[in-house]
Parts: sequence; structure tokens; C-alpha cells
Amino acid sequence: MPILLALDASSSACSAALLRRREGLDDELISRFALTPREHTRRLLPMADEVLAEVGLAASALDAVAYGRGPGSFTGLRIAAGVAQGLAFGLDRPLIGVSTLEALALGGHRRHHYRRLITALDARMGEIYVAAWQCRDGRLEALMEEAVMPPERLRLPEGLGDADWVGIGSGWNLREQMGVEVQAGLGLCLPDVEAEAADMALLAMEALARGEARPAHEVQPVYLRNQVAWQKSR
Repeated sequence: MPILLALDASSSACSAALLRRREGLDDELISRFALTPREHTRRLLPMADEVLAEVGLAASALDAVAYGRGPGSFTGLRIAAGVAQGLAFGLDRPLIGVSTLEALALGGHRRHHYRRLITALDARMGEIYVAAWQCRDGRLEALMEEAVMPPERLRLPEGLGDADWVGIGSGWNLREQMGVEVQAGLGLCLPDVEAEAADMALLAMEALARGEARPAHEVQPVYLRNQVAWQKSR
């Protein structure tokens, strides 16, 4: 059964997770997580070694490598991408990039059973990275494409009635700049939650099953701002 290693350094947190599918048994998920600002380069590989050692596996046993592709800290994304690509190249294994915003949503659903979430990260420069999700039975449906925008431009997805939304991620530290509708529709706000490699491993395993893994050289971080900065409102 497939074995996958996921790495993340997209925020002030650093994490690694090993996911092993086992026939007839529950998945085995081993992870490490720490808030280590400015220490990602030093901590990420040792975390990967720790999760492999805990289950007695060598890196050569991996079927794929995954990493948090962003959006997030430019420096952190490059660190995780570099480490993950290095491992994938060295092992001749495919690589999978996982959305940081999607991992935040899955984490909120897995741990607390939240059904409708808006994940947002502080993008600096007076903007947020944001996406919205509906969650059922461990599955995520995107209700808003990932975007970067000033917090005052955020709008709730339409057509869901008076749904209570849960806001997760550092972007919600800017909630006072958001519109009245957004603030009124927010049932709970968790700005201190960080994305975790454990959730990325689960998302990556599903992507692997769908045949979405790619050669290491084809996978790039997703910064969002590079794609949309020229479209900012004037």
C-alpha cells in the first residue's frame, strides 16, 4: 500500500508527516509539528527523519513526496519546495503540491467537524490569501477560488442561507477591516491555527490515487500574488 511523506514550512510553523495506507487496517499517520519561526531550514529534514524512524522505514520506501505549495510565506514555501524536490529527485519519486488553504480547511473539519470554513492567511501589504470551503464526511468542496485581496473586499459565498462560517488562519487577525456582512456571518474565528503536514499528507494521498502526482521538476510553489497583483483594484 502507498507510503507518502509530506512537508510544510509555509507559515511560522514547521511540520512533517508520514502517511501509510494499510490493507484492511486504519491508515497510519505519524507527524511532527512545531512553531519555529526562522528555523525551518534547520528543523524540516530532522522532522522528516523522525517520522520515518518512528515506523522503521527508510526514505527509499516512500512512494511519493508532498509539500505545502502555498500560498504562504515566500521564504518558507521555497524552503519546503527545495527540500521536497531534493528528496523526490534523489529517490526518483513523484511530487505533489498541496494547498495551504485547503489543508487548513481539512484540519478544521477533521478535528472539530466544522462544515463551512473560510481559510485566510495574512499576505502582508494589507492583503489576505483566502478561500472558502464546504466540508462533508472528510471531503472538501471549494466554494471560492483561492485569491489574494484586501480584507475589505472579502464576500461570503452566496446561496447558503444563514450559514455560520468558521474563519481559520492568520488572515482573520484583520477581521476588523472586513465588511459587516462577513463579520456578522462569522460564528467562530480561529486566527492562530496553522496548516499542518498531517492534513497535507491526507490530501496528497487522495491526489496520488487520482493520478495527480507529477515529476519533481514540474511542481512549483503557488504564491498567488504573482498571478493577480496586476489585477488589484485601483
